[in-house]
Amino acid sequence: MTKTLMIQGTSSGAGKTTLVTALCRIFANSGYQVAPFKSQNMSSYSYKQDGFEISRAQAIQAIAARTTIDPRMNPILLMPLGSYRSKVMVNGKFYKKMYAKEYYTKFALSKGLTTAKKSLDWLKQNYDLIIIEGAGSPAEFNLEKYDIANMRMAEYTHAPVILVSDIDRGGTFASIVGTMELIDKKYRKFIQGFVINKFRGDKDILRPSLYKLRKKTGKPVLGTIPLMKFDIPEEDSLHANPKHVQWNKKYLKSLDLEIEKLSQVVKNSLNMKAIGELLK
Repeated sequence: MTKTLMIQGTSSGAGKTTLVTALCRIFANSGYQVAPFKSQNMSSYSYKQDGFEISRAQAIQAIAARTTIDPRMNPILLMPLGSYRSKVMVNGKFYKKMYAKEYYTKFALSKGLTTAKKSLDWLKQNYDLIIIEGAGSPAEFNLEKYDIANMRMAEYTHAPVILVSDIDRGGTFASIVGTMELIDKKYRKFIQGFVINKFRGDKDILRPSLYKLRKKTGKPVLGTIPLMKFDIPEEDSLHANPKHVQWNKKYLKSLDLEIEKLSQVVKNSLNMKAIGELLK
């Protein structure tokens, strides 16, 4: 039976993409047939191959998982055109140009959600483990009704959710507690723990705060990942000059080495035994 694990974040840029990339490699190295999945992604940077086009992030995650890049790993890609308008790609093919209102009211909960579920079903038939990435935050009131990337996917697959937050920005405990408070009560049961990302400092000073967080939420912190440098392209939503790449053999070799380095740091930073228990 295929297992699923979902990574959500307290905000964009919290570290979802990086954590999924690392987990894909960690579990692939452990013998799992792993696939990444993100139902809906917004990015100006894509991966093109064999007549399809998906988000670059999911392509890199597939490389981390040591598997073939497939359009069903990112069934819906929104490529911004400006003025709240995007080019919509469905299963790697151009579908339509839409303004945000049209996308949310006429596409997301109909064709969008159906496409995402069908893609996820296909992956579940072909892999041992699907690591699902959420989008933005699951606690956005303005988007919650149309959100097909976060809790609807967790509910559909009964996936345990790990919530990641970027402590380097500040306010991480407020963002975690706030997220838990704001999401619909029926979805809170899916969140099984938290990951503190981009930490620099003394963990002994941090530790009492982790205890307070568990007491406040009833959920454990499953790891604290240090702030580190690695040469893996990030999503473009928070960066003015995201890295361009050429998908040649030289680059793929260097990318693989960076993924391996990242995965080792993340593996040493997480309670992998506890995460393994979530998959049982």
